[in-house]
Amino acid sequence: MSEIVSNRISFSGRTGAKPAPRARARDTQPAVGKHIALYGKGGIGKSTTTSNISAALAEAGYRVIQIGCDPKSDSTNTLRGNHYLPTVLDSVRGGNKVRLEDISATGFKGILCIESGGPVPGVGCAGRGINAAVTLLQELHLFEEFKPDFVLYDVLGDVVCGGFAVPIRDGITDRAYVVTSSDFMAIYAANNLFKAVNKYAPTGGAKLGGIIGNGLSAGYSNAIIDDFASRTGVSVAGYVPRSLMVSQSELYGKTVIEANPKSEHADIYRALAKHIADNDDLVIPQPLGTNDLRDWARDWGDRVFNLENSGGAARVAA
Repeated sequence: MSEIVSNRISFSGRTGAKPAPRARARDTQPAVGKHIALYGKGGIGKSTTTSNISAALAEAGYRVIQIGCDPKSDSTNTLRGNHYLPTVLDSVRGGNKVRLEDISATGFKGILCIESGGPVPGVGCAGRGINAAVTLLQELHLFEEFKPDFVLYDVLGDVVCGGFAVPIRDGITDRAYVVTSSDFMAIYAANNLFKAVNKYAPTGGAKLGGIIGNGLSAGYSNAIIDDFASRTGVSVAGYVPRSLMVSQSELYGKTVIEANPKSEHADIYRALAKHIADNDDLVIPQPLGTNDLRDWARDWGDRVFNLENSGGAARVAA
């Protein structure tokens, strides 16, 4: 790993202090750097958000690892120009001795990219890839050798089954963020994730760092997310408006940070990355019950309907 070298600086240009080691439940060795899980409903822009955060952290001089924990294995695409990367599960299935260079690639600004992969379609549990990846990476002493400041786990969050809950359940990460839009199904998935954090955090699992609002366009989107956050006792880490620039950058196989570094959206991702880097205010969320969540959604449906018909959608407040 000696070829990957960076002079780490803070976002304001000053030398930053390295995050303190974190005790990990899976073994007796202290973890190196901050290990952060980002969850979200499929298609919500979770991988896009994670990759732009990784790019912003690396741009600021931090040593970053991004581990894709989605069977689609496309988490790190925009950090690597859309080039193919063999997954951990595919490599393990081959039966050969797996080396780190077989399952990793160096992306934008030295980010180490890894994809856990998934089972053969129609067979097995997709969550297996996360367990296999983490176990193998520990055996390869990745974190001790690379000495990352941040390790970001991009995890599917539609259903928080045992496999996908591994990063927050087993002490692999100590914090999680949830990417969501203001759409009900995205909020529903976020609320389910809160239930998992609420269950595991008291016994050593990850706590919640906050919500990331993504792909927001309607004038009332922020207000819906703010209200949901308030009712569940969590904070909002940041808001990312919908933009064609994000789509354009992805068509080039790049993050916004790389493709359009001087854009407003690049600065939004930098601010979000800085918040995540500095934030240690972690909480155990209080998820809404199923009926309470549906009542809350119905109330917002009425409010949005009235606002749209009165032309006041942009002026809504939670």
